[in-house]
Amino acid sequence: MSLRGTTVLLLAAVSAFGQTSGNILAMLKTDDQITAYTALIQTKPEELHYQNQLAAAYIQKMRETTDFSYLDRAARIVDNVMATDSHDYEALRLRSEIELERHNFAGVAEYSRRLTKLAPNDSWNWGTLGDALIELGEYDGAAEAYQKMVSLRPDMSSYNRAAWFRFLAGDMPGAIDIMQKAIEAGSPQSENTAWCLGELGHLYMKSGRAADAEKAYAASVKVFPGYHPGYAGLGKAQAAQGNTKAAIASYERAQASTPMPDYAGALYDLYRAAGDEKNAQKERDLADLYDQLGRGNGEKANRNLAMVFADHDWRLDRALELAKNELTVRKDIYTYDALAWALYKNKQYDQAADAIAQALKMGTPEPMFYDHARQIALAKGQEDKAAEYSAKVKSLNPEYRP
Repeated sequence: MSLRGTTVLLLAAVSAFGQTSGNILAMLKTDDQITAYTALIQTKPEELHYQNQLAAAYIQKMRETTDFSYLDRAARIVDNVMATDSHDYEALRLRSEIELERHNFAGVAEYSRRLTKLAPNDSWNWGTLGDALIELGEYDGAAEAYQKMVSLRPDMSSYNRAAWFRFLAGDMPGAIDIMQKAIEAGSPQSENTAWCLGELGHLYMKSGRAADAEKAYAASVKVFPGYHPGYAGLGKAQAAQGNTKAAIASYERAQASTPMPDYAGALYDLYRAAGDEKNAQKERDLADLYDQLGRGNGEKANRNLAMVFADHDWRLDRALELAKNELTVRKDIYTYDALAWALYKNKQYDQAADAIAQALKMGTPEPMFYDHARQIALAKGQEDKAAEYSAKVKSLNPEYRP
């Protein structure tokens, strides 16, 4: 349909349904939403609501593609709306979401607190507040925010956050149960459902249920074809079950869709396991390229790349630099684990022990944490402690392989 034809239909919907027309548009695919709101803006440029909705569609498109140029487009729209009306509530909410993606966690916490006072019954603001506090390592505050969100609106958005917090707090069965509720709640956006299925797969993987994880990941790519985290999850689950060939194929699909350092590291290991040193070296070179591109873009912090370097004993000084810089942005347990691992690989064992203690403070059933703690303890000559950590890994995930 032409843009003009789309405009006519949408104006008819707006005229017929008024405010509820937004619910109709929300059922469209993201690209169609972008087309629709672009058309409406051309017809009624003074309507700030349409501009905000276009920004929201761009944010969703960024989630689906991992193309951050869409986030930049959304940010420009929100800035323009706020320049017109600095108190525009929709734009203020979107600003929090944009800044979360930019890892401005302290800023988002401040924005969200203001919005919870302005609109205490809007569950979304409690969600962004909880997200920011999680990344800042303020877990008690995050728990309160998420509980408020679930109480106000029990849906996919609130359930998946509650599930993640249950996992962080040490309740794996509860986390799996609530994540299943999130999936059952559903969403108009198929990517959101795929994301929750992927998160369920992660929970299964961490608890040693690779076969169940594979089913969850397979469902995620069925719901949202081309979903790269789903294919990466499939690769991880297949590798855990010894199916190296299938794992390579899955990770290759993920990497072809959205190149990421995590995928390069996994493919390096899988290619080597398959005896394919040539392709393994290509993935090793790709990891360095990610870092070069990051430096060119002014990137100073990247805990995922730090973990890839540390896992493989590559450029350990850079791994430590990236992990330390990450800690200036976020202070959650995963950042402390990355820092601990980089410190350990750089033979700074006392500091590594301090950092891993921070990672373990929540009792999170993350086998990787306890495996890292085991190796740090061994380096410090604490064999009894190392044995305790080893037993913990096996109790959490009998399938776990470092």
